[in-house]
Amino acid sequence: MALPGDVAGVLARWNPQGAALLDAVRNPGAGSRVLLIGPDDANTTLLRTELARFEPRVEFAEVTDSAAEFGAAALPGATPVALVLLDAGSVIGADTLGVLARARAGGVRTLLAMNGIHAFADWRQIRDRNLEVLAPRGFELEILPVSARLAAAARTGGDAALLDRSGVGALHAALAAAVSGAAGFGADARAALVARVLAETRERIAAQVRTLRSGSEIARLREERAGLIAGRDGGRATAMSALRGQLHLARVDLVTEVGGQVRALHVAARAELDRLAPAEFADHPRRLQATVTELTGVVDHSIDRRFAELVDRLGAADIDATTAPHRRRDPAPRVGPEPEPRHRGVEDHLMIALGASAGVGLGRLLVSPLALVPALDVASIPVTLLLGALVAWWVVRARRQVADRAHIRQWMSEALVNVKAQLEQRVATALVEAETEWADRVVRTSAAKIVACDRVVAELETRIRRAAAEQPGQLAACERDIATIDRFD
Repeated sequence: MALPGDVAGVLARWNPQGAALLDAVRNPGAGSRVLLIGPDDANTTLLRTELARFEPRVEFAEVTDSAAEFGAAALPGATPVALVLLDAGSVIGADTLGVLARARAGGVRTLLAMNGIHAFADWRQIRDRNLEVLAPRGFELEILPVSARLAAAARTGGDAALLDRSGVGALHAALAAAVSGAAGFGADARAALVARVLAETRERIAAQVRTLRSGSEIARLREERAGLIAGRDGGRATAMSALRGQLHLARVDLVTEVGGQVRALHVAARAELDRLAPAEFADHPRRLQATVTELTGVVDHSIDRRFAELVDRLGAADIDATTAPHRRRDPAPRVGPEPEPRHRGVEDHLMIALGASAGVGLGRLLVSPLALVPALDVASIPVTLLLGALVAWWVVRARRQVADRAHIRQWMSEALVNVKAQLEQRVATALVEAETEWADRVVRTSAAKIVACDRVVAELETRIRRAAAEQPGQLAACERDIATIDRFD
């Protein structure tokens, strides 16, 4: 049964797979079963099940996945046909190439199908690579992408567009054309097939008419536009809030860590000062400066480590912080000028007097036995004075060492307070610089997103206006196509 040109045009526009199927069975010939070469697994079984739902039904021989079992003798019928299933996730192998070579040598018509495209996002690249492998070997074959699971989902949901995307209908039409119609598929069966294809096409057009009249497509576009406008800032507010929160936590942790390290340094320095001999007091500021320089390196390492953690956290928050920010490497804080010499005061003079008095008293106590001898009484006076002078010297020396140690301890406390302030400023400066750089990245990224969002919104507005303007014409065209099918029926 030949279709009029206007009806064929309607089928080509609305149901190209149905039109291809009618072309395949228009000139029926001797029927033939198809040998299916592929893995005998659930995907292959599901593909055979979905193909069996189409008319005319294509008969398959036993499934084989062994290239050694393939041969022209395995294909009954006058027109041998083989369907070879390829893996959608890997390039064609040597075994499959051997099967194709033997099929070509035996005059077997071979169709290639890539099953399971729903599971591999890069199936198009795999298909192109397969074609590149086949071309130098003289195989001018088309690889049909199919997904039996998408076909099953389309059948369950009644989604004709999804069924077209599954490719199962196109594969069935290609198989029907390859076998030149099923055996015994006569005029009545062909008429029934034409009626089914026309009814299916009419239902597709009617579904489009319902969609146009309901305005659901325009409503969907407007809803999509509203969602884009609501998030037009490109996530800048959320990103900046997350950035500031993370930096504030880093500042608190680092300042607390600096305070603890400076306190530990103070305790260690005081213990070292207590163990120093008086002759080593002058070298203590140099040692303290070396310790502060080492502590500065530890603080810088803590800042770098914290920045590395922030890179991971901000990256998880979708903030462009793939690298740590650049920061200045200032010299280590100085402990300040050398401590000034301690000036003697009233306490020092008082200690001299007290030392002399204690020394004279001690001397009198020591030489008191000599006073019992009248001849030695006068001789005890120089001894008493000498002992008094020695004790006074010792007391004054001890007092000076204690005062010098206390003087250096006070200087050290004030110097470490200044060092702590400089280290905290070092942390704050690094974090401010990081916030400035990362905030600039956020602004640039969000600006690019805003531009892209505005572009998409403009495209949606254009589509909305075009859909509203073209809706009457599309409805009229759909009604004309329905009338064309109804007139033929």
